[in-house]
Amino acid sequence: QLQLVESGGGLVHTGGSLTLSCSASGSTLDNRVIGWFRQAPGKEREGVSSINNSGSRTMYSHSVRGRFTVSRDIAKNTVYLQMNSLKPEDTAVYYCAVFLGSGLSLGPADYGYWGQGTQVTVSS
Repeated sequence: QLQLVESGGGLVHTGGSLTLSCSASGSTLDNRVIGWFRQAPGKEREGVSSINNSGSRTMYSHSVRGRFTVSRDIAKNTVYLQMNSLKPEDTAVYYCAVFLGSGLSLGPADYGYWGQGTQVTVSS
């Protein structure tokens, strides 16, 4: 059974950086599209970024484009989300998940095998 685990969250000041990792057990990620999502208190879960199985195609939400970079290391069975120039509005629990459709999508309903999430807090 595929299980995803997110790590790398923490507390940073505005303008700081963090790198989140999404690792897998029970199966490999190399043939799967992976998405990153976040959910702030009282808000719906929103798509942040996605990456195709080879890493050749990526997608970003408007709110993070130019600041966040998604990548994958097939040998390490891990997908990363490099977050730069962080803002207080980036504060949320961040999740990774496996895309269940074809192509790329940032819609949470299109994903499964959700990890437990990692907290990112950006102080002003």
